[in-house]
Amino acid sequence: MKNWICLFFLSLLFINCGQKQETKTITTIELKELLAKEKIQLVDVRTSKEIAQGSIKSALFVNYFNADFSTKAANQLNKEKPVYLFCRTGNRSGKAAKILQKQGFNVVNVIGGYTKWKTEN
Repeated sequence: MKNWICLFFLSLLFINCGQKQETKTITTIELKELLAKEKIQLVDVRTSKEIAQGSIKSALFVNYFNADFSTKAANQLNKEKPVYLFCRTGNRSGKAAKILQKQGFNVVNVIGGYTKWKTEN
């Protein structure tokens, strides 16, 4: 009986692990190529102070640190199209990606963020 109980809980663990949604990623070089080909939903989640130091031309701005981040982002974005997120280095946009994924968005995080974008473009 103990073996069956252990097996049951172990199977629940595997089922739960399989439901985690991995966030897709692209590099800044891939982002540049994508931007040259088509119009995409590109979202900069940095602060206005960071954005004042430079930005990617076609990006929408939604500050991750604002209390209404998820609401503002959802109101500006189309769930039918992928959403590409970036921040300064890719950490904050990774957190923002998880929030938007829970709301049903197909999200792609730009690795290295704006810091990497500046050095490669």
